[in-house]
Amino acid sequence: MSDTAELFPGVARHHLRMPHVEPGMTVGLFGGSFNPPHEGHLLVTETAIRRLRLDQLWWIVTPGNPLKDTTELPPLAERIAWSEKINGDPRVKVTAFEASHQVRFTADTLALVRRYNPRVRFIWVMGADNLASFHRWQNWQDIALTFPIAVVDRPGSTLSYLSSKMAKSFAYARIDESDAALLSTLPAPAWTFLHGPRSPVSSTAIRNGEVSARKKA
Repeated sequence: MSDTAELFPGVARHHLRMPHVEPGMTVGLFGGSFNPPHEGHLLVTETAIRRLRLDQLWWIVTPGNPLKDTTELPPLAERIAWSEKINGDPRVKVTAFEASHQVRFTADTLALVRRYNPRVRFIWVMGADNLASFHRWQNWQDIALTFPIAVVDRPGSTLSYLSSKMAKSFAYARIDESDAALLSTLPAPAWTFLHGPRSPVSSTAIRNGEVSARKKA
């Protein structure tokens, strides 16, 4: 841990550990670069907590997305601080435990979480804007077979799930969103698509100066 802390200056030790959980809890896992975090992330978070009846939702701030250019990615400590500042719900736990375990691929992250927390019910939460490219993620089928998945609607992505490789491959495992509260009790593969309030804000648009982080839909 000490060596890892030196690699990521300014990151508190508790952020390099998994948040504390109790057996029987239902916990959502929401990963991303959060560069920067914004209203869209908050709407996904609020929808997931409410519809999935989560006890906690972890914002997993990644050291760097393997599918994206990270040469200009702000320091991990800075992105953690932004994420802490924008969140006001005590059920949201900002964490960067991937850094201390030196994992960057979601499949490895989920396997690690399951190994350390065998008696907790986890759900992988992601915005619908990621669904079209989900099959490009390393070992994407293993992700779907590890924990149930909740896909939360994002502007311009409502119909993408209909044609995505993931949706087609696991069509048999999809449950209606009216049963979303039961998702955590189902063995993987199991997934649902959640509709709810949406924001047009994206991290890319914010970095380009097109919108502010708190702009409403």
